[in-house]
Amino acid sequence: MSSTPSASTPQPRDSILEINAYVPGASGEGSGGTVHKLSSNESPLGPSPQAVAAFRSAAEHLEAYPDGSAHALRTAIGAKYGLDPARIVCANGSDELISLICTAYLGPGDETVYSQHGFLMYKISTLAAGGRPVAAPETDLTANVDAMLAAVTARTRVVFLANPNNPTGTYLPFDEVRRLHAGLPGDTLLVIDAAYAEYVRRNDYEAGIELVATARNVVMTRTFSKIYGLAGLRLGWAYCPEPVADILHRVRGPFNVNAPAIAAGVAAINDSAQVDASVDHNDTWLPWLAGEFAAIGIETAPSVGNFLLLRFPDAEGRRAADANAFLQERGVFIRAVGGYGLPDCLRMTVGTEEANRLTVAALTEFMNR
Repeated sequence: MSSTPSASTPQPRDSILEINAYVPGASGEGSGGTVHKLSSNESPLGPSPQAVAAFRSAAEHLEAYPDGSAHALRTAIGAKYGLDPARIVCANGSDELISLICTAYLGPGDETVYSQHGFLMYKISTLAAGGRPVAAPETDLTANVDAMLAAVTARTRVVFLANPNNPTGTYLPFDEVRRLHAGLPGDTLLVIDAAYAEYVRRNDYEAGIELVATARNVVMTRTFSKIYGLAGLRLGWAYCPEPVADILHRVRGPFNVNAPAIAAGVAAINDSAQVDASVDHNDTWLPWLAGEFAAIGIETAPSVGNFLLLRFPDAEGRRAADANAFLQERGVFIRAVGGYGLPDCLRMTVGTEEANRLTVAALTEFMNR
């Protein structure tokens, strides 16, 4: 059946029909046997036990609406990072924040700019709001500030920067982020998507808090889906200038964050031991995986997140699609990234020790067959 509306049905905006629906990472559901899902950058350690307990406690009161302001969660985030809770907006994942920003700041024909291999939701949310997405070329799979600034026009309303970027794992040092901001008009909003910030251990990296604190056109978004292991609850937050926070509160749903998510988020952000364990796990296995893949001829991008972008040879039987099928036959599911313009690559989340070793063993067999 055709998905294109006929003339006799209600018609969406033309830009909606330009959207290719977001396709999440394969889960292996229904494939049988043991499955290792390494396709969605989920935490291999899972959520904090304290967050699970808070979730279960909240489940005893599902008849009640949540606090529409998410006061307890905004207060906990503010205490954690030394931020004014009034400048924090919570949402149903950082995906919703991206959508709210586009809804609030884009009109028909207005533009957003993002890097070539940036997160797909920037393009999707722009088109959904009737705007025009503009992708700026990258250099060595890394955002290029000069290219992004060159893409800015009088119609540019929002610039999205994923730092670190998904799916490449690369990042911009913060002096480059500041240079990007300095080159933007005052009425253009810079959105720093710092979904993987907690994993980064580089001296020249900042998530964006200080820049938001001193500028009126910068927003930083964060998520509980990655290092906090709460992807199933869909929970994100933004730190904004006060006028931007006010606008986002006007357009968000009145109860856009559910009560169990609020309770779990408060507990998770206060469990520093779980976060430290997740960072230690990633610091151990990310370089190990990169080294093992290099030894068998698979190139990886220099990731600072909890995942690696793997590039496969352009050779019959050894391409990315062949490797993906080979892994799935062995119960390992990683992410195809053709939708990001990277058909020769796959993205692998850092998993448990068992999953990591199994993936390396399978890809060694694949490359040597």
